[in-house]
Amino acid sequence: MLPVTTQFTGATIIAKANVYFDGGVISHTILLPGGEKRTLGQIRTGSYHFNTDAPERMEIIAGDCRVTVDGEAQARDFPAGTYFDVPGKSGFAIQVKAGICEYVCSFLA
Repeated sequence: MLPVTTQFTGATIIAKANVYFDGGVISHTILLPGGEKRTLGQIRTGSYHFNTDAPERMEIIAGDCRVTVDGEAQARDFPAGTYFDVPGKSGFAIQVKAGICEYVCSFLA
């Protein structure tokens, strides 16, 4: 696996949080030079399902999670330092069994 991204230079941060599942998942949008958009977030203990419009890469930077990408039969574990890709017009189920999972989401369009 490639190393996960943990620092951004020259980024603009949107202060207003994106809040999902009654606060179970919270993220902030960052805009990088050249127009690239990412989100940085935390997922609390629980199970959640997200739909995707564009292809996404979810880099896990702290904690761990269990993920099933829509259409795949097996759930896979992702500890800190790993990532998974999700196709556009798809989705994924994510479970955090304990603590908080932190991530960086990149939109791969």
